[in-house]
Amino acid sequence: MKGPWFARNLRKWAKAYIEDRDNLPVHLYGSSATSRIDDEGFAAEIQLHLQSIGKFIRALDIVHYLSDPEVQKRHGLKKTVSLATAQRWMKKLGYRWKKEPKGQYSDGHEREDVVYYRQHIFLPAWANLQSRMRIWEHNNVNIEEIRSHTTRRVVVWFHDESTFYANDRRKLRWVHIAEGAVPQPKGEGASIMVAHFISADYGWLQSPDGKETARILFKAGKNRDGYYTSEEILKHTKQAMDILDKYYPDDEHVFVFDNATTHVKRADDALSARKMPKAPSQGWGVEVTVTNDDGQPLYGPNGKPMKRKVPMAPGRLHDGCLQPLYFPEGHLKAGWFKGMGQILEERGYDKEWVRKLRAQCGKNFNCLPGARDCCCRRVLFNEPDFVNVESRLETFCRERDFSVLFLPKFHCKLNFIEQCWGFAKRVYCHYPPSSKEVDLERNVITALDSVPLESHQETGEVLTKVYLALYILIILEMALISIILLVRKMMLDNRCFS
Repeated sequence: MKGPWFARNLRKWAKAYIEDRDNLPVHLYGSSATSRIDDEGFAAEIQLHLQSIGKFIRALDIVHYLSDPEVQKRHGLKKTVSLATAQRWMKKLGYRWKKEPKGQYSDGHEREDVVYYRQHIFLPAWANLQSRMRIWEHNNVNIEEIRSHTTRRVVVWFHDESTFYANDRRKLRWVHIAEGAVPQPKGEGASIMVAHFISADYGWLQSPDGKETARILFKAGKNRDGYYTSEEILKHTKQAMDILDKYYPDDEHVFVFDNATTHVKRADDALSARKMPKAPSQGWGVEVTVTNDDGQPLYGPNGKPMKRKVPMAPGRLHDGCLQPLYFPEGHLKAGWFKGMGQILEERGYDKEWVRKLRAQCGKNFNCLPGARDCCCRRVLFNEPDFVNVESRLETFCRERDFSVLFLPKFHCKLNFIEQCWGFAKRVYCHYPPSSKEVDLERNVITALDSVPLESHQETGEVLTKVYLALYILIILEMALISIILLVRKMMLDNRCFS
């Protein structure tokens, strides 16, 4: 379809032909015309202007930009372009009118701290456990390979949550030509969240007869069961540990959680230099939410959660001794918080140097990259006891001789329970639709029970091999770097000797 300009010309040509039968429009075959957008400098300026606007740009932005007299003077324009021209230029600049592309993962999985945790903590820990895990024959997952074990066998339990919706049903099917349209329900409907543990050894975490299970059905929402907080995670983990202690006491159990904030949450009084004052302070403590016996927050008359202050837990000196952060009884400032300056002095830092050191860099703790002693807060952040603070979940499990391993951030899909959720949801979508929560709960449980143990073992075996392969690659990479550094040193030594 042509635009308004072509329509005006047709009208003009038609009137001219009616008045003079010899006045025919001439088409200049073989002639070429170049567009202004083909000028690289002009196109780059338009592109730069569009980038300065942000994500949601329009072709009309080009029209408005070229309406500026200064822009017209700079490029020799007498007027701006039409909207149709601007739309054609958008295509030439590489833009397309379509839905925003979606990716599965965030780019943060290659962040420096994430890479370090994955390479130096998670994968080595997994490689250490792998030698004591069960493995199955490649062609038959029902047959376990015989391996000699001098210690207890390790069973890894993966934890995760998933939500099932009442209106989550099949959308494609054979529809008869005579079948009429049926109104579809709005929204996703009633929902139920499932939290569970699974292993390649035993499947879903439950007793051998299936009567006791670690499965949690949770109706998330403000006016329902609330939200799945860290308190709920601890209760769920306790339920899992009780079952394992009762029915599987001969195995060594390891829980694997993703790196969600509810999982890695530290104790309320855990060490943190984030808000510490540098000088001694009376009444300083950690502000925590007041909760009832069930761990639920208590609310004040204003509708907001009630808060109270508690003392921060003591630190640990380099020799392993505890370091109280508050002055003891009998001191002139008994009960006062010591302040970062005093804490650093007790750790052996020079008194004069600490006094000259500022509390933190800038209002937002903006230390230069790689800095370690630029301010009191940064020095404390790098102290071993401040760095290696356990999460509540780790402490809770360690007290009962269970281990915890967190997946690297942004790597939640490495959790093979995701494949089991997918299997269960595929089965769930075939059940008759119902908005009743009783039917929803029954369908969810039936779908989860339909996941066969063989699929757990196949997926777990593949995942174990992937983890081990990554760890081997890390070792090879470190060996290669060491060889390169050694060769470089030998070359320098030979050059100096010559």
